[in-house]
Amino acid sequence: MSAPSEETIVPPAATGARPPGRPAPSDQPLSPRNEEKARALGLTSATALVIGSIVGTGVFTMPAVLAGAGTMGIVVLGVIAVGAMLLAVLFGQLTKRVPNSDGGLYAYSRHEFGDFAGYLVGWCYWIQSWAGNAAIVSSWVFYVDALFGFTHPSGMENWGIAMVGLWVPAIVNLVGVRQMAWFQNITVVLKFLPLLFVGIVGWFFIDKANFGPFNASGGSLYSGIGIAAGVALFSFIGVEAAAVTAKRVKNPRVNVGRASLLGTALSAILYVLVTAAVMGLVSHHTLVNTGSPFVNAFESIFPHEAWAGKFIAAVAVISGIGALNGWTLIVTETSRAIAQDDLFPRPFAWADRRGTAWFGIVVGTVLPSLLMLWRYNTSAGLTVFTYLVDLTVVTVAIPYFMSAIAQLTFLVSRRRRVQGWQLARDLSVAGASVLFSMWVTFASGYQVVYQALVVILVGLILYAFLNARRQRLGEAGEPVDLPPEEPAAELSTSA
Repeated sequence: MSAPSEETIVPPAATGARPPGRPAPSDQPLSPRNEEKARALGLTSATALVIGSIVGTGVFTMPAVLAGAGTMGIVVLGVIAVGAMLLAVLFGQLTKRVPNSDGGLYAYSRHEFGDFAGYLVGWCYWIQSWAGNAAIVSSWVFYVDALFGFTHPSGMENWGIAMVGLWVPAIVNLVGVRQMAWFQNITVVLKFLPLLFVGIVGWFFIDKANFGPFNASGGSLYSGIGIAAGVALFSFIGVEAAAVTAKRVKNPRVNVGRASLLGTALSAILYVLVTAAVMGLVSHHTLVNTGSPFVNAFESIFPHEAWAGKFIAAVAVISGIGALNGWTLIVTETSRAIAQDDLFPRPFAWADRRGTAWFGIVVGTVLPSLLMLWRYNTSAGLTVFTYLVDLTVVTVAIPYFMSAIAQLTFLVSRRRRVQGWQLARDLSVAGASVLFSMWVTFASGYQVVYQALVVILVGLILYAFLNARRQRLGEAGEPVDLPPEEPAAELSTSA
């Protein structure tokens, strides 16, 4: 039996939709014309969104962090790439199966495990999305400094630069999704070609003496893997971009899986080629002490050309804007999907006549702005970037894990429709995704896992109030409590 089409009416129990009650402001259906406008992302644009979300400014800072682990960082990057492609396949399978997949990872968990699990995943993913924007913009600032020759900017000066990187994409998204898709395609092309140049031509200029030791962490092999794993996974966050924005993708049951896998595979090839090339172009000592390693790499390829470093710095700036543009949409669509199910404050579902969730865009940009203000007043340099990376990695590993066990639950239940080798294949994908998510969390270190736990506990406080409101409105079942005890005085009298 085939899954329901978009036109099929599916009962609330199947879609995870709210029971009858007061609707969220954006629950009114769009007209066919507006629906067509809303689904503005075809396969090409959805793939560009995935690539643009993955290949952001992180790739331009990643070689410097991986060099701190040594050349083993390249191996770890390859392992993370395989795990990311497994997740891409997983999200494609889930989108085909879950009737209401708007919101991606949130929708998968809610469909399989109910409202509480859906909220928990949605909360974690929303946190990592805007915290990830802060990490991207902190890397972006390094290249703005290099482009304009800012040698020793103050923390507040860098914060001012970061505000430009955060709010320009916000304005683009406020204009509308069609303009966002066009802008996304342009920025992907502009950044992809120079990166390919380094990943291909750069190999003709590498010096083997530049490669550092296999383990440069100064500790055990495990500690080196921990250094590399965090930034490597961070650089692949975005594999789920098409799944999260399924409401904006044409024919999502087909295009979400294709765009996720194609975009992740192309990004993985580029990452490995480029990272290894940069390690061979720049001396190990220089690489571990810079926040803009591609400037040094281009200066190694063109040693007597003053424009080389400025050119790649400009490309990195454009790349960062493109990534922030895509992630601003993802932050917005994540909060919109949860709010439409009344599991998030309702203003996040407010939308204008073009279907743009303007409130979610504004809040999703204000929060990383405040986070950057705090970080630039307490630390500097790569410390800002690595802190934000670690926080983002753990909070995204939880939604990845929940999505994987949602698929695993389906496969071992009697509801599944696959048999034989297809079942073995799907179980392998789901099982490997579960182990991969657990390993990433374990490798992130105790401190960042502790910080992520605090963030989750704060989210549970918010859920308590949201759930109480839903019970009052009849949108969630109320638990049956014991009747009150009789007063002690009456008991003594009767005795």
